[in-house]
Amino acid sequence: KQWYQRRVAITAGGLGCEDALIHLLNYVWPNIFETSPHVINAVIEAIEGLRCALGPVKVLQYTLQGLFHPARKVRDVYWKVYNGLYISAQDALVPAFPRIPDDEKNSYIRHELEYFL
Repeated sequence: KQWYQRRVAITAGGLGCEDALIHLLNYVWPNIFETSPHVINAVIEAIEGLRCALGPVKVLQYTLQGLFHPARKVRDVYWKVYNGLYISAQDALVPAFPRIPDDEKNSYIRHELEYFL
């Protein structure tokens, strides 16, 4: 079923049915804790397809909730999803990261991004 969800997500991207794709993401997301390798690969592929259709920022919002979870097994799964997200869509994640004010040593503000926005 999961491979089919990836195909549906890639096909439906940009057609104005993002609410249905978010519903599909809500259906797929709890399965990231499965232990079977086949299911894990299918879930990761479905999440990648939804990343293409919904955009990486929406998947990042789902991923941030578990990156610093107290349980190591939960963190490992979320970091695996985040690393794939970071490798495939690094430039698109920049606007989603929080703004940090400058300090006396470092400059954290992204001036070019602020010009654009």
